Amino acid sequence: MFIDAKRLNTVIIGIFLFLTSSLVMAALPQLLADKELPSLAPMLEKITPAVVNIATEGRAQIRQNPLFADPFFRRFFNIPNQPRIRKTQSLGSGVIVDAKRGLILTNNHVIANAVQITVTLRDGRQLVAEIIGTDPETDVAVIKVPAENLTEIKHADSDKLRVGDFVVAIGNPFGLGQTVTSGIVSALSRSGLGIEGYEDFIQTDASINPGNSGGALVNLRGELIGINTAIFSQSGGNIGIGFAIPINLALQITEQLIDKGKVERGFIGIDVQNITADLAEAFGINNQQGAIVNSVLPNSPASEAGLQPGDVIVTINNKKVKNAGDVRNYVGLLPVGKKIDFEIIRAGKRIKLTTKVATGRTMTGKPSAVNPRLSGVTVGNIEKDHPYYGKIAGVVVVDVERGSDAWRSGLRSGDLISSVNRVVVKDLQGFLKAIDKKKGALLFRIVRGNTAAFLVIK
Repeated sequence: MFIDAKRLNTVIIGIFLFLTSSLVMAALPQLLADKELPSLAPMLEKITPAVVNIATEGRAQIRQNPLFADPFFRRFFNIPNQPRIRKTQSLGSGVIVDAKRGLILTNNHVIANAVQITVTLRDGRQLVAEIIGTDPETDVAVIKVPAENLTEIKHADSDKLRVGDFVVAIGNPFGLGQTVTSGIVSALSRSGLGIEGYEDFIQTDASINPGNSGGALVNLRGELIGINTAIFSQSGGNIGIGFAIPINLALQITEQLIDKGKVERGFIGIDVQNITADLAEAFGINNQQGAIVNSVLPNSPASEAGLQPGDVIVTINNKKVKNAGDVRNYVGLLPVGKKIDFEIIRAGKRIKLTTKVATGRTMTGKPSAVNPRLSGVTVGNIEKDHPYYGKIAGVVVVDVERGSDAWRSGLRSGDLISSVNRVVVKDLQGFLKAIDKKKGALLFRIVRGNTAAFLVIK
């Protein structure tokens, strides 16, 4: 049977269009006429009133050449008085977590240096907020507004999050109203990024736009699982790598800020280092996961638990330890008194040890290491966020009780102690060893600001 070429093309095109149309129709949801399309709108309508805009006004010191502070210099060169304080403004987001008490969670960097904080709700109300407490180490801050007709977001257990879970990021940037983006959890327990002092971030590809810091990261049920805090970007724009503080951690910090006005850092009394390929071979370890214990402070929780130099810590409270930074984060983020379980490798054998977290970097509670002349003094290691970290070896004075012997001798909070009785001290353990059971006066070399001096405590 002969078919004209033009008719054949027409038939083929007709069949193709029919099949294409069928495929398109097959891809659409069924029962379009009497059923709603899947949407996040119902969930968002319930919780977006709990995401607020935060506007702050602050004051910051203007850094000037020291010569400008000299009245003679200014008069000689006829230099007018320069303003030393400038006004600052900041915009961000926050999440109402307790409607009855008017408590709002946000980032510390959103309200840093603020003297006035204005919270704008979705219904247009503007409320003046007060600061309850801040923790720069984790970038968590708690503020409070009058508790009148507020909406809160219930939280979920962020420890149960899995990579691949769907999430929604909500912010209220620049007073424009809520912005909503969606994505998935890309990774968990992100640390070592250098964003905060203590890091245990949720990573997501949901866009966290400028001004969304302090906003909510929720699951598809509308439950709060994180506080948006930062993005990773070389250009300043979103590239699909955002970070949020897990809500379990944020609420843990919140409780301490409300109860005590500050956060007590966990301390167990060990110094650890990363595992290199050479160390892994020397210790008989198959990989470089974990952290090697360098030293154990006498009479510390770690010492009482049985940890020893040379132990390799592989898990803490069932969380895998990848490096020394993980140990610092896991321990430092635990509340004082919390039980802590270690799994270590010692001489090729796996051992489990248990202890409790103590108050961080304090000499109190260690009688054998405390010199009576330093009663009321708290010292600690020079941490990474200290401006002299890596430049000066020694310890930092965390607190000096007013009226104590050390106070009367001139020791002050913030002083760095680099030597004891002309013996150089490199860390807290070395300092405690240098002062332990020493009779007679203590001779300290201290660094205060840009000056150094010797100080005697009798």
